[in-house]
Amino acid sequence: MGRIVSSVTITNIADPVKSLRCDALVDTGASFMVLPAAWRDRLGDLETLESISLETANQETITGEVCGPVRIQVEGFRAIFNEVLFIEMNPEDGIYEPLIGYIIFEQSQASVDMLGHRLVLVKHMDLK
Repeated sequence: MGRIVSSVTITNIADPVKSLRCDALVDTGASFMVLPAAWRDRLGDLETLESISLETANQETITGEVCGPVRIQVEGFRAIFNEVLFIEMNPEDGIYEPLIGYIIFEQSQASVDMLGHRLVLVKHMDLK
């Protein structure tokens, strides 16, 4: 499967002036909207809801902070209200790679088109 990257805008609900826009990798193995801890101040004073333990793809265990609430707008899809997960990331060549997890794109009515390597609109949500 190829890489699917989408533009995302994340806004602090309590302080809408605090927002950020970035390109993020669609990661069907991640659940949250994952951002680098270094960007946390850009979203202002978000409430830390929980610290959680996470297992990375290389089986390393790390800790992340679930914060929110935020408004998440994946470009081309409806905005949703959810949480973000901040983790320590090591930027490659000074560039971070945020992740859009499956909960975010499913709530946004987006689905992965594996042949076209893109997100597509889900016309009908599944209730069964």
